[in-house]
Amino acid sequence: MSDDFQPACPVPIGQYEHIVLAHGGGGRLMQQLLERLVQPAFANPYLAARHDSAVFEAGGQRLAFTTDSYVVKPLFFPGGDIGKLAVCGTLNDLAMAGAKPLFLSAALIIEEGLAIADLKRVLDSMAATAKAAGVMIVTGDTKVVDRGKGDGLFINTAGIGLVGPGVDISPAQVRPGDVVLVNGDIGRHGIAIMAQREGLAFETTLESDCADVSGLVAGLLEAGVELHCLRDLTRGGLASTLIEIAQSAGLGIVLEETAVPVREDVAGACEILGFDPLYVANEGRFAAFVPEAHAERALAWLRAHPLGENAQAIGRVVAAHGGAVHLETAFGVGRVLDLLSGEQLPRIC
Repeated sequence: MSDDFQPACPVPIGQYEHIVLAHGGGGRLMQQLLERLVQPAFANPYLAARHDSAVFEAGGQRLAFTTDSYVVKPLFFPGGDIGKLAVCGTLNDLAMAGAKPLFLSAALIIEEGLAIADLKRVLDSMAATAKAAGVMIVTGDTKVVDRGKGDGLFINTAGIGLVGPGVDISPAQVRPGDVVLVNGDIGRHGIAIMAQREGLAFETTLESDCADVSGLVAGLLEAGVELHCLRDLTRGGLASTLIEIAQSAGLGIVLEETAVPVREDVAGACEILGFDPLYVANEGRFAAFVPEAHAERALAWLRAHPLGENAQAIGRVVAAHGGAVHLETAFGVGRVLDLLSGEQLPRIC
């Protein structure tokens, strides 16, 4: 990052915190906050890679290390809860570097007055999710804050995993001609949270796609699929993810709107609520960048797995349009996707 970096929409530093909180901490404003303040403060090659996990060598082995915090509201939602979300989110971040998850940490910030039964329910969910993934939660911390200061429960998790020989998955590996795949329908997590939060009722029950995809990624690697880049489609959804990767790689991405899988009930809910499913967060979905020669094999493997049965090829990397994502719409009209000023749906992960 150059020393003379200026945000596209200049905002005095003292106002950043207020804006991030007001908008839920996503989109263009968060990117500017990270680029102007956070990354320069801690500048190093691992952060510069802009990946979901830092990958480094230690004791003759390549390790991946990641951390994330979870502030979802409500704590329990169809298809999951904050505990399952925290464990899956960290497992998935490790998987996006091609790592086999080994160990997790868990730090709990508990608001005074949280029901013990609710806390136990969350802890049991975390334990069950970790056990199913074959990992252990081996360290952590607990803090209690005053009533009204913590909104029930916040969770921070960190994870460490082992990266196999020859695995090099990152935005820097994206190449022109790569095919962009997604492992399933998008937008379900955000809409499920919104429906639960606002008491909205639809004809069908919308459940979050919250899931651990580390086994799915491990299967792709074992099948010999060449993976250039992986990124989970969490905060900011598919659109924000692809924009970030295009900018990091300095290449363009052409996205075909009609190829992006969106369930009818999710599309209908987005239309009613005024949301764009391309920007709605997911918790069990990822984008994979693979060479064209490996795309069909990757799709076949994904579709044979319960977490990839609706996998689709949705776009392609091009040398033109460096750093931009072009959406080819259903009407044959192209438009450039941009980061939103904030999140459509705050507090969903």
